[in-house]
Amino acid sequence: MTVDIRTSTDTPLGKALAVWHEFLTGDRSALERVIADDAVLHSPVLFKPQHGKELVTMYLTGASMTFVGSAKPGQDAPGDNTAEGGATETRTFKHPSGGEWDGRFRYVRAIHGERDAVLEFETVMAGKYVNGVDLITCNDDGLITDFKVMVRPQQAVEAVREMMFAAIQQIQGTT
Repeated sequence: MTVDIRTSTDTPLGKALAVWHEFLTGDRSALERVIADDAVLHSPVLFKPQHGKELVTMYLTGASMTFVGSAKPGQDAPGDNTAEGGATETRTFKHPSGGEWDGRFRYVRAIHGERDAVLEFETVMAGKYVNGVDLITCNDDGLITDFKVMVRPQQAVEAVREMMFAAIQQIQGTT
């Protein structure tokens, strides 16, 4: 079950989540419109928080490449975007609850306040089930000021770290 994270755009959080949704659905420029200059990112794979719009944008872009990937319906889950030889194939994964799903990133629960949200997500990376939460805080202007990602289980953290660092290296190599 996928949950729509968007809420009324009458609130600062609603404005922020509307733009965040644009980013998640492929508009990379949306981050420029939603990250505050003094934003802070707390990552499960980095020891220290990352400060400032430029770093937060870079790491969230890397995270989108890692978590959300470019998988489309009929392709593999993020982290497994191509099979050997570059061909794509459809895979299904056993969900911990017993059902099956394609393993692509999805939000499964959303708790909203006026300026804060807790968004629970799940995906499959490198064949590992990843479950986590995005804790998002925004200011009165609807700009994200604090973004914290928490991931479980431990094997998922290790898969995230490996893939995240590869994505960041790719970003830094192209800038």
